[in-house]
Amino acid sequence: MTVLVLTAALATVIGVSLGMLGGGGSILAVPLLVYVTGLPAKEAIATSLLVVGATSAVAVIPHLRAGRVRWRTGLIFGLAGMTGAYAGGRIAGHLPAGVLLTAFAVMMLATAAAMIRGRRASVDKPVSYDLPVPRVIADGVAVGLVTGLAGAGGGFLVVPALALLGGLPMPIAVGTSLVVIAMQSFAGFAGHLSGAGIDPGLAAVVTVTAIAGSLLGTRLAGRIPAETLRKAFGWFVVAMGLFVLGRQLHASPVLWSGLAVALAAGACAFRAFRAFRQPAR
Repeated sequence: MTVLVLTAALATVIGVSLGMLGGGGSILAVPLLVYVTGLPAKEAIATSLLVVGATSAVAVIPHLRAGRVRWRTGLIFGLAGMTGAYAGGRIAGHLPAGVLLTAFAVMMLATAAAMIRGRRASVDKPVSYDLPVPRVIADGVAVGLVTGLAGAGGGFLVVPALALLGGLPMPIAVGTSLVVIAMQSFAGFAGHLSGAGIDPGLAAVVTVTAIAGSLLGTRLAGRIPAETLRKAFGWFVVAMGLFVLGRQLHASPVLWSGLAVALAAGACAFRAFRAFRQPAR
């Protein structure tokens, strides 16, 4: 009972993160499912993708009603991301659990660094929704591959990519990112099904409580200073990433393989993070 209550409470935090920030779901969901509920790594990643996909699909509704979703942008990026996520999920089925958790931990640290440093403000930046479609597709596939492979990084890669590529204001980038996250999470989940099962009861509990949290998060969005929230969450993710990585350093005999996969995943993320931090011209 204690584990179930703790799981439900932490799943609510997952939903709040998605509703407020447009990301952070899998970054919290995978450690929750591995270290609190005791799921094996592959099952945890598969379950987290299902939970985050369903939660994002519901969390987007208030943003849609508020006019904070750009469907054309989201669908182009999302379809490309689904391709990469499905491929990443299939590849993950052939990799050891230690490799996946090491890759996940490094992705957490890369994501946290981008959150803490933030985006440099631009001055008098004109808002433009004209998209360089080939670049959107290429970045969508790369982000989707990371999401499907490691089960992490989707939201905090999608939001900066949307803000950069489409010139979307941050509230609209957050709303649109939820469309993308839902699409590529479901595709990544489908890719994992051949190599990992899920516990339907546990998945239902985590999903329902995460959805409730997401609705709370959308109501709280804008009431807490974005800068304060982003940095606080970033440092929390640093702590979680170091914890997961430390466990793998101690226990995993395939750490170097995991680091190689993590570096490959990080390379996909680096371009979006770097561009996100550059001043707009």
